Amino acid sequence: MPVGFGVLGPVTAWDDAGEPVDLKGPRHRAVLARLVAARGRVVPVGQIVDDLWDDPPAGAVGAVRTFVAALRRRLEPRRPPREAARLLVTEGPGYALRADPGAVDAWRFEDTVSAVADALPRAALDRLDEALGWWRGPAYADFDQPWAHAERSRLDQIRLTAVERRAEALLALDRAADAVPDLDAHVASYPWREDGWALLASALYRAGRQADALAVLRRARELLRDQLGLDPGPRLRRLETDLLRQAEPEPTVAARVWAETAAAYERSVVPGARARLESTVGLLRSLAVTGPGGLEAARDQREAAITAAEQLGDPEFTARVIGGYDVPAIWTRSDDPAQAARVVAAAQRALAGLGPDAPEATRARLLATVAIESRGTASPGPAQAAREAEAIARRVADPALLAQALNGVYMQTFQRAGLAPQRDAVGVELVALAARHGLATVEILGHLIRVQARSALADFTTADAHAEAADRLAARHESPLVDVFTGGYRAMRTAATGAYPDAEAAYRSWATGLAGCGMPGVERGLLPLALLCLRVWHDRPADFPADTDWGPYAPWARPLVLLAADRRDEAARALRRTPAPPRDLLQEALWCLTGRAAVALGDRDAMLRARDALVPAAGELAGAGSGLLTVGPVAAHLDRITAALLGSPG
Repeated sequence: MPVGFGVLGPVTAWDDAGEPVDLKGPRHRAVLARLVAARGRVVPVGQIVDDLWDDPPAGAVGAVRTFVAALRRRLEPRRPPREAARLLVTEGPGYALRADPGAVDAWRFEDTVSAVADALPRAALDRLDEALGWWRGPAYADFDQPWAHAERSRLDQIRLTAVERRAEALLALDRAADAVPDLDAHVASYPWREDGWALLASALYRAGRQADALAVLRRARELLRDQLGLDPGPRLRRLETDLLRQAEPEPTVAARVWAETAAAYERSVVPGARARLESTVGLLRSLAVTGPGGLEAARDQREAAITAAEQLGDPEFTARVIGGYDVPAIWTRSDDPAQAARVVAAAQRALAGLGPDAPEATRARLLATVAIESRGTASPGPAQAAREAEAIARRVADPALLAQALNGVYMQTFQRAGLAPQRDAVGVELVALAARHGLATVEILGHLIRVQARSALADFTTADAHAEAADRLAARHESPLVDVFTGGYRAMRTAATGAYPDAEAAYRSWATGLAGCGMPGVERGLLPLALLCLRVWHDRPADFPADTDWGPYAPWARPLVLLAADRRDEAARALRRTPAPPRDLLQEALWCLTGRAAVALGDRDAMLRARDALVPAAGELAGAGSGLLTVGPVAAHLDRITAALLGSPG
C-alpha cells in the first residue's frame, strides 16, 4: 500500500518506505482522523466544521478546504497538478478517505478480530498477537472531541474482545499458564467484564492453581457487588460450582457428538473390516486440512492404510483406498518424496491389477494420484496420467473426480517456464466447479492457484481478491494451513510492490508461522531463498550466516553466497555443478539465480542455459508464480544475460 494510516495511538501516516508523512498542524490531523473514523463514508464539510470547532469561525468551511488541499499534497506528492485525488476524494457535499482496508490500522484491526471468530486456536492466536501489537496507545489519542470519544470507546471494546479471544485460544492450546498474566491485568483494569474473570479463573484452574482460581471468583463477586450492585452471572456461578467439585469444564456440543459417534462406530463395525479402511481414508482426508499435527498424522496413516488394503489382494478395493485420499495439493515440492514414490508405485500396481469391468472413475482416481504425487518430475508419464484422468472425469461428469483430476493437471503444468496462464485457467475452472457443487476445499485450492498465477503475471489486484476469498473460506471451514500460503503471498506482494526493508521484515514475520507448519516441502529453506531472491533483485550482496539451512535450494544459492564471500573460484566450481531446477513453481526463480551467478562469473555456457530456459517466461515475475517469493521481472534478468553474452568472447 502506498500510504498507511495509524489511529491506534496518536494519529499518523507513513509512506511506502515506512517513513512518517508530515501532516502539518493539529487541524489537518483532525480532518484526516475524522475521515478515518468514517471508514470510507462521505463526511459533509459542515459536519467536519462542527467536529473541529466548538464555536466555528466565519471562514471555517474555507479553512477545511485548505486543510484538505494541504493533506492531499502530503499524501500524494507525485500526483500531477490537475489529476483528481485518489485518497482524499471530494464527493457530494463533503470528503471521504478512499484507502485500502489494510492501509488503516484501525480498519485492519477490526476486520482481523471479526475474522478470527471462526478460526482455529493456533491461527487465531497468531493473528490476534499481531493485531494487538498494532496498538500504540489509546485510539485517536490526540483528540478530545465527542466523535473521537465515541470511536475510541468502540475500538477499545473491540480490543477487549481481542484480549479475551486471545486468552480463549491459549486455553484451547493447553497454554493456560501463559494466559494468566495478561488476564490478571485485564480484570484489574476492566472489573465489570465477567468473561475476563471467568477466563482468568479457568486459566488458573487448568494451570493447577485451584485455590487461586476460587479466590479470583470470590474477588469478582465482591467487586461486582460493591462497585455495580450486581450478583455474578450464571457463567461465573456455574464455574465456581465446577471448581469446587473439581470437575472438568463441560464439553462442547461438538465434542460430545464426536465422542458418542466414535464410540458407536467402535461398537458397530467389525475390527479389520474393509469398511474400517475406507472410513479411515475419509477421516484422514478431513484430518489433513485441520492443521500441522493433523496433516502429519494423515500423511503417516495414509501409507499404513494403503499397505493394509494391498494385503487383502483386491486391486479395486486398494484403488478406492488410494484414490479416496483426494486432499487438494498446492505446493509442487513433496513433503516426503520417498513416501510419495511408494504411493505412486502402489497406485501403478493397482492400475495394473484392475479388471476390465472396474469402474472408469476408480481408474481415473488412481491416475490423478499418480499425477499429483509425481509433482516436480520431468517424466512424461505423470502428465499423460493427468490428461487421461481429466478425460475420464469429464466423460463420467463427476464434479469431485474432475476436481481431483484437475489438481493432477495443475501439478503437471510445469514442463517449462512461463506456463502461468495455463495454471490460471485450471484455477478458474476449479473455483467455478467448486462453487457450483459446494466443494469448499477445492474452491480454496482454485483460489490459491489463481493467487499464484496472477502473481506471476504481476496482476496483484486479482491475486489480492483470491487471497481474501481463500482466507474467508478457510475461516469458515476450519482450514488453518491456508494461512501459510496467503500470509506468504502478502509478504511476497510487499517484496514486489514495497520498499526493501518492509519486504524483508514481512518475510521474516511470515516465517515465524511457517516453522512447524507440518509441510517440510514448503518450510525447509524457503525463508533464506526468499531473502536471497529479494537481495539479488535489489542488487544487494548475498551475505548469509555460514550455518544457513538452504534445504533443497542449496545448489542454486551456493554460487551467489560464495561470490558474496569473495570466494570466486569456489563459486565458479559450484556453478558448474548446479543442476537444472526441478520442474516446479520455483524453476523461474532458480534459473534467474543461476543466470545472475553466470553473469557475475562470466560463465557463457551457464548464461546460455539460463537464457534458453527463461525466454518463455519473459512476461512474468520470476518466482512470483509460487505465490511466496520473487526475484523480479524475468525480462530484466534476460536483458542482463543478453548484455553479458554480447560482451563476452565466443
